[in-house]
Amino acid sequence: MYEVYINGTRTGEDVFTPGWTTYSKRLQYQTYDVTTMLNHGNNTIGAVLGAGWYKGDLMGRAGRRNVYGDRTALLFQLLIHYKDGSSELVISDNSWKSANGPILYSELYHGETYDARLEAQGWDMSGFDDTKWDTAQLIDFDMSCVTAQDGVPVIKQEVFKAVSMFVTPKGECVIDFGQNMAGWVKFSVKGKSGDKVILKHAEVLDSEGNFYTDNLRGAKARVEYILKGEAVETFEPHFTFQGFRYVMIEEYPGEPLIDSFEAIAIHSDMKHTGSFECSNENINQLNHNILWGLKSNFVDVPTDCPQRDERLGWTGDAQVFIRTACFLMDTAVFFKKWLRDLKADQLEGGGIPYVIPDVLTGLNISNNPDVDDHSACGWGDAAVICPWTIYECYGDERILARQYGSMKAWVEYIRKHAQNEVIWNSGFHFGDWVALDAKEGSYFGATPNDLTATAFYAYSTGILSKSAGILGFDDDAKEYMALHDKIVRAFEDEFYTPSGRLAVRTQTAHILALMFGLVPEKHKKRTIDALVKLIYENEGHLVTGFLGTPYFCHVLSQNGRLDEAYKLLLKEDYPSWLYQIKKGATTIWEHWDGIKPDGSMWSPDMNSFNHYAYGSIGEWLYRVVAGIDTDPKGAGYKQILIHPRPGGDLTYVKAGYMSMYGRIDSGWSIKEDMMTVEITIPHNTKATIILPGAKEGSISGSKADFLTCDAGQTAQLGSGSYRFSYHFM
Repeated sequence: MYEVYINGTRTGEDVFTPGWTTYSKRLQYQTYDVTTMLNHGNNTIGAVLGAGWYKGDLMGRAGRRNVYGDRTALLFQLLIHYKDGSSELVISDNSWKSANGPILYSELYHGETYDARLEAQGWDMSGFDDTKWDTAQLIDFDMSCVTAQDGVPVIKQEVFKAVSMFVTPKGECVIDFGQNMAGWVKFSVKGKSGDKVILKHAEVLDSEGNFYTDNLRGAKARVEYILKGEAVETFEPHFTFQGFRYVMIEEYPGEPLIDSFEAIAIHSDMKHTGSFECSNENINQLNHNILWGLKSNFVDVPTDCPQRDERLGWTGDAQVFIRTACFLMDTAVFFKKWLRDLKADQLEGGGIPYVIPDVLTGLNISNNPDVDDHSACGWGDAAVICPWTIYECYGDERILARQYGSMKAWVEYIRKHAQNEVIWNSGFHFGDWVALDAKEGSYFGATPNDLTATAFYAYSTGILSKSAGILGFDDDAKEYMALHDKIVRAFEDEFYTPSGRLAVRTQTAHILALMFGLVPEKHKKRTIDALVKLIYENEGHLVTGFLGTPYFCHVLSQNGRLDEAYKLLLKEDYPSWLYQIKKGATTIWEHWDGIKPDGSMWSPDMNSFNHYAYGSIGEWLYRVVAGIDTDPKGAGYKQILIHPRPGGDLTYVKAGYMSMYGRIDSGWSIKEDMMTVEITIPHNTKATIILPGAKEGSISGSKADFLTCDAGQTAQLGSGSYRFSYHFM
C-alpha cells in the first residue's frame, strides 16, 4: 500500500491503494491530476509504503505471510505538460532515496505502531537533507500485469463521535461509538516524549459488560502511538483498519476525555441508491443493520467480516447478498472489478476458488486430500449469479460478454464432475453453512450436499442459457437449456418419491427446490405445504443457513404463503432477524445465536457480529414488501414492476431506488380499510403496476387503465408520479 505526497500535500483521498487483486495477474495503478500541487522551482515527491495485502498477514490462523511477494516497492511516474508544448516524465528509479519512518509496524489485522519521535520534519518538502538516507533499489517486475484501476476507491466516509465512555466491571476504560463499523479511531493527546496511547478494538461486550475480543481470534486489533511530546498531537492509522464499535483505552497519558476520540468509517466509495422505511421500527433497524453490513464489508472486495483474522472475499457470501447490495448502493463498478479478479483467479478446468482474490487454494481447508480444495456449490456459482444479477439491475450486457467465458467454464466444470452430467454428488461443499439444523458442534447444515449442489447446478445452467441467448450465442443457449431441463428431470427422479414427497425433510431442501424451479407443477402444493409444516415444527422459526435463508421469504410469498413470510420476518425471539435487533445489534451477525438468549457467546472460533449474508432479506423488503422490481422485458429497470404486498402488522412502507434512469418510488399505507399507493416512475421507462386486492372499478386517484389480474388490478404506466386509493381487505 502507498500514500504519495507532493510538496507536503497528499495526492488523492483514497486509502489502501492500489487495492487488493491477485497482483501477479492484475496490479492496478491510480491516476491523479496534481497540477495545483506543483511549484515553480524545486518540487519534492515522497511516498510512505505499507505491507498491506501484498506481503502482510493474511488468513491469520493459517499463518500466511508474503503471499504475493516479500519486498515493498513503488511504481511512480509524473507526466508534466508545459505551456510551450514540451513535456517531462519523472519516474521512480535509483535516483530516489529511502529510509525507515515512524510507522514501526502496520498490519491489516493487527493494527499499527507509530513512534512520533521518529518523524523527519519536512521529509516531503524541498530543502530536506536526505544525505543519510539510502539509495532506493531497483527490482525486476513483470509489467504486463499492470492495469488501470477499474474498481471503486476506498475512502473515509463517516465520522462518529463517542456515545459514551465508561469503566467495565473489570476496570477497563471503554468508549462506545454506538455503531459497529470498519475503520479506525482518530484521537488527540498531550503528554511527554515517550508517553503512549494504546487502543484495542472490539465489536461487543460480554454478558457481564466487559470488553470482548475472543472472536477476533489471532487479530490483535491494536493501535499504539508513542508521543513526541509537543503540544497537542493528533493521530490516525495509515495502513490498517478494524471492525469495531467499542474501543478500550489500555494506556493514555493523563485522564482521557471523550471529545478527544472519534471513529472514522471507511468503505468503497459507492453512491447510496436505496431507501426503506416502514411503520415497524425494528424492521427499520434491520434495514439499517443490513446497510452497515455492506458498508463494513465492501472494502475494495466483498469481505465476509471486517474484524477477525480473515476478511476475505468469500464467493458464497457475495452471491447471496448481491441483489440486496444492488438496492442499497450503486455496486456495478465495485462488482465488475471483483468479477475481473474472479475470472483472473479461475482455475484451469473452470473451478472457482472459495475466496477472491484467491489465497486459500492449496491449503486443504476441507481436511480431505481426496477432493478438490475449491469449487463448492453456492460459492463457485458466484461466477454465474453475480454477473447475471449485475445485468438484471443495471442492464449492461457488457458484464455478461466479459464474464461469459468464465460463466461457461464454471458450468462445464460441474458437468464434468456430475454423475451422468446431471447430479453433482462429488467434491467438498460448505452446503447450507451454519444452519441451525446442523449436528451439535458442526457448521454444516443437515441438507445433503448432493441436493444443494444439484440445485445450484440447475440454477447456474439456466442463467448461462439465458445469458447466451442475450449475447446471441444461440447454439449455446439451446445446449444449456437442454442440459438444464435434464438436470431438473434428474432432480425429480433423485429427490422426489413417486407420490410427490421431497425425500429430504429440511427447510433448505424445500426452499431451493421451489426457488430454482425444480418442483414439478403437480408436486408444488405438497412441497410448499411441507415447508410450512417444517416451519411450525420449529415453533414458527427458520433453521436455515447461508444457502436457504436468502430465498425463504421469496418462496413463501411466491407460492401463496405471504402471511407465513411476514411471520418469519417479524419474529422477535430466537432464532430470527429481529432477535439480533432485540440484542442491540447495529450490523448483521454471522450466526443466528452469535449471542445466545442466556447472554453467552457462540464459539469464538467463528463468531462475527458484522457479516452481511443473512442481510439478504433486504432484497425481499424492497422487491416484495415495497414492491420495486425489475421486469424481464427490460433489464436495468428500463421496464419496471411495481407490486407491493402488504402484510404483517405494517401500516405503511416508503421505499425508493435510484436506478440508472432516475428515482423509482413505491410507498403504501393502510388506514382502516383504505389502501393508498404512491409511486414514481422515472423518464424513459415504463412500469407495470399491480394493486393487490383491488377490485374492478374501485380505484380512485391518478388516471390509468386498469385490468383485472390474479393479484388484483394491473395497469401499464409511463414516467410520472401517481397516487391510487381503494378499499383493501
